[in-house]
Amino acid sequence: MDGHLNLDGHPGRDRNEDPGRKPAPGHADSGAAASRAEGADLVCGDDGAPIQHQRALLPGVRRVSPSRPDRPGSDGEHRLQEHMGTSDRADKFYDEQVLDRLNPRMREFAVRQEMFFLATSDRHGECDNTFRAGPPGFIQVFDDRTVAYPEYRGNGVLASLGNIQENPHVGILMIDFLQDRVGLHINGRARVVPDEEMRRERPGLPVDPVPGRRTQLWVEVTVEEAYIHCAKHIPHLQKVPARGDRAWGTDDYKRKGGDFFGSAAEAAGRAPYERPRHEAGDPPSRASTLPRAASSAGTTL
Repeated sequence: MDGHLNLDGHPGRDRNEDPGRKPAPGHADSGAAASRAEGADLVCGDDGAPIQHQRALLPGVRRVSPSRPDRPGSDGEHRLQEHMGTSDRADKFYDEQVLDRLNPRMREFAVRQEMFFLATSDRHGECDNTFRAGPPGFIQVFDDRTVAYPEYRGNGVLASLGNIQENPHVGILMIDFLQDRVGLHINGRARVVPDEEMRRERPGLPVDPVPGRRTQLWVEVTVEEAYIHCAKHIPHLQKVPARGDRAWGTDDYKRKGGDFFGSAAEAAGRAPYERPRHEAGDPPSRASTLPRAASSAGTTL
């Protein structure tokens, strides 16, 4: 949602919560995230707090008091609900559909999925959305508050993992296009864990026999919100036979899609990349602090 709707009459975006906001009793933030030493593998900020426990405020935006501290969701969405006259509908959805954990049906749904979409953002709030896939069961549900998924060999960019190192908040969307034609949102805090460390913590993890699906890292997510994505506009799809074996882990240019969009053909005439400029108040850059074993493994992703 575009943040330039200035519903309170002040310039800038309206997305930021008050850093002192305290969650309502029973809400997701009230215990699950705080119980883990989530910042152990991450660098600390200037104030000594792990990056995970800091809020990234968009530049030039005043801090605002929470509009509805007893409700899930952001202050921005609450203000838009009031502006658009949808507060009653939103309250019904919050009360009936938004959980701070996975109930049994959500857990069963998650473990049989073969794909999901992953949203992350860096410390500036700049977003990335990507796709993850694997055989049924590649999403591990450890309990009602903890899920994990493996990171396989990829293009080496590590965009999502890099974002998680700066900002642990992630959004997962699983959609079942084949059977139930419904979706499940899982929002929470993530940590990146080397495969060997995860297996020490959870000895029962399966080992995938396909070489291209050998796990190098895991992303473990502490669930803070879980809720339905309605079936109204989800298409009903069906599987078709694969054309040859899936090329898990390949570096073959053509089998990875080649230059389907023509980007490589334009590379020679492209202007040099310039990183977006952020205002002076933005948090400084911080180096990744994955353990050495994870860093060396990650270079081949």
